[in-house]
Amino acid sequence: MPPAPPLHGLPGDGVRAVDRALVLLRAFREEDGPLGLTELSRRAGLNMTTALRLLATLEGHGFVKRLPSGGYLLGPSLLLLGDLFRRSLRLEHHVMPALERLRGESRESAAFFVREGDQRRCLFRLDSPQLVRDVAHIGEARPLGRGAHGRSLIALEHGEKLPVISHGERLPQIAAIASPVLDAGGRVAGSIGISVPLYRFTAETEGLCAPLVMREAIAMTRDLGGDPAPLQAAAR
Repeated sequence: MPPAPPLHGLPGDGVRAVDRALVLLRAFREEDGPLGLTELSRRAGLNMTTALRLLATLEGHGFVKRLPSGGYLLGPSLLLLGDLFRRSLRLEHHVMPALERLRGESRESAAFFVREGDQRRCLFRLDSPQLVRDVAHIGEARPLGRGAHGRSLIALEHGEKLPVISHGERLPQIAAIASPVLDAGGRVAGSIGISVPLYRFTAETEGLCAPLVMREAIAMTRDLGGDPAPLQAAAR
């Protein structure tokens, strides 16, 4: 990338400076030791004068730490923000909008399950607006390993393709599509999906709903601070 132009005198200087500072923070990688100014400038696509000025500001707020040797590390303020993110996280803030989108676009029932030992429990659910629909209740528990959600919660352990699709496993007249959602630690936070009366579960319905479920599972994983790569790798 070409060197960045000077920050002064440009429209939107404040926004551009923030953007470049965030690019600098994202230039650090897990396997890195301390990084020098030259390497950080190269990774961020900034000239060294601009990078040095931004790093000084980030250091002043504790987002980076400059060592006596001149190298830079990520600073403790990021750890504090990460801890605040985890403590303030409310699952329903992410689940309910996702279920609203699934129900609105598919016109079928949408639900979110979590694992409890060898069972899965429904935490959130929105029923289909159609007269004929799957009926289930928030709080009900069912065994793992049966039905799309029951298999979804353990799908990554068994190498199952995503999304998980079931036909009449939980109830003979119900089909379902589900995918796991991952948290910041890479653990399965739950399973999101759609349930459909079997007579309405055509190839067209599956073709519409399967990508919707994967889209929401990946988006929610990102919202929870997780890495969606395992979901994407297991996608059909």
